[in-house]
Amino acid sequence: MKPAAHPTAQRIQQLLTETGVATQVVEFEQPTRTSAEAAAAIGCSIAEIAKSILFQGKQSGQAIMVVASGDNRVSEKKVGALVGEKLGRADADFVRAATGYAIGGVAPLGHAQPLRILLDADLQRFETIWAAAGTPFSVFPLTPMELARLTGAGWSDIRQDPATPAPV
Repeated sequence: MKPAAHPTAQRIQQLLTETGVATQVVEFEQPTRTSAEAAAAIGCSIAEIAKSILFQGKQSGQAIMVVASGDNRVSEKKVGALVGEKLGRADADFVRAATGYAIGGVAPLGHAQPLRILLDADLQRFETIWAAAGTPFSVFPLTPMELARLTGAGWSDIRQDPATPAPV
């Protein structure tokens, strides 16, 4: 782990400093693209990773970001109900156009376009969480309260419930 050197990660550091979040963007030699990779590099649990997942509203075409706990699968049905429309998957080109970042490095702030953002309520169970800092090798720690303040988003139940076993 070393201080951020990549220009995009340094831009995230600048945005964090400007918004009063006293944290340090760090970079790793190994990728932190997935929750598992990030947790292994950082030395935390997968659940403490604040993963950014983008959807596209099927009717509006709007970019919708869910910042979820790394151990949760996101329920498209729950998110769709919260935003009032069915969701489609966002491809790599859509993600880059909407956020300014490549998949695997999407930060929860500093987006290319305004996004609708929902936060996974399960992230509130941790004192510190880790989010991507604009590249697939950079992350930063913050508190759930700082994440909510940075994004202006509220907490929602977005977790996909485990499948109910069939009656025997």
